[in-house]
Amino acid sequence: MKLKEKNIGFAITGSFCTFDKILKEVENVKKEGANVVPILSFHAASMDTRFGKASDFKEKLRNITGNEPIVTIEKAEPLGPGNLLDILIVAPCTGNTLAKLAGGITDTPVLMAAKSHMRNNKPLVISISTNDALGLNFSNIGVLMNAKGIYFVPFGQDNPEQKPKSMIAQTELIVPTLEDAMEGKQIQMNFGK
Repeated sequence: MKLKEKNIGFAITGSFCTFDKILKEVENVKKEGANVVPILSFHAASMDTRFGKASDFKEKLRNITGNEPIVTIEKAEPLGPGNLLDILIVAPCTGNTLAKLAGGITDTPVLMAAKSHMRNNKPLVISISTNDALGLNFSNIGVLMNAKGIYFVPFGQDNPEQKPKSMIAQTELIVPTLEDAMEGKQIQMNFGK
């Protein structure tokens, strides 16, 4: 239980189709004994979609974590100066958030949390979910993969026939990815066997 008693920021952006899988992983991180601080992008915090209502999603996060989700830039900014997190994961990380993170833009609570957290040289983990990973966002993935202190949950194509540029992280690997990132290592997977 390498995550026991760690303060883990779990930042969620608007890849709404992945929210059920993400809630399961928030539960798994919590089961490891971590204090989980949910952080939501403006869209994740406010948009009702065919995948559910924003108010219901926030309530589920409250029930799982015992913490009120951070939903404003003002509430996210103190995470860094207060040195409040041991590690931060952005899951799901949309192509929009990926591009802004690579460009140093901080116009959502999730991006402010990431920027604020990274000032302390602590690990940031990205769990991508984007229809454009092998398109315009490919260069942003490369920029972030080469950045010190940023780690990725293993990812691959989710539907090569119908969405040839789309990639998604293997969310079931979030816990081991966080564990390795806490030790300064990028998790490595052998998909060839």
